[in-house]
Amino acid sequence: MAGSGTEYSLSGGAAQATVLGNAFFVGSVLMGFEMLGSRYLFPYFGGGIGTWAGLISTVLAALTIGYFIGGAIVDRHPSPRVIAVSSAVAAAYLALVPVSADPVMEIILNRIGDGPAGILIASSILLLLPLSVLGTFSPVAVRLLLRSTAETGRIAGLVYGISTIGNIFGTLFTTFWLIPTLGSRNITYIYAGVLALSALSMFILGRARR
Repeated sequence: MAGSGTEYSLSGGAAQATVLGNAFFVGSVLMGFEMLGSRYLFPYFGGGIGTWAGLISTVLAALTIGYFIGGAIVDRHPSPRVIAVSSAVAAAYLALVPVSADPVMEIILNRIGDGPAGILIASSILLLLPLSVLGTFSPVAVRLLLRSTAETGRIAGLVYGISTIGNIFGTLFTTFWLIPTLGSRNITYIYAGVLALSALSMFILGRARR
């Protein structure tokens, strides 16, 4: 349904588990890709505190954009398909990163340099779009799971809590196991695949709820 959005919510354990499971996996990919961002930037801008400041600032900006946009969209279109489209867009973007990152980083380094401007632009090109669309997940998920205003706090805490657990898992698992084992580009393709599966699950859920 569309419109005011006050009447739409997901009921049923399987539907709610699908949304909450995606909260974990999307959260994992979000922070995991931030860690991968450091590997893509390192050969061109180094791994110092300036590079990390650029990455962290970009991630925070992306989440801010995503929260605002997600909250605005779901009030008008309260549907699992909003999450599905966001995950699909992020998956497609991540799938292009391994083959395009090096040429883009070289252009930025050669034309702008390795100072703050170059780092911020490189971080933004690498992270801003995919993480912004992933940032829409939590406000949309809260709206979809909410059945009454009396449970707003519980649902919001559940979604953001599970997403944050995914953030922690993605950060640690990517840093200490995936990167040493698989390498950044292979992991990026895996993350794109995870997001594609997330999109598929939410498209299916949206069709089932029509």
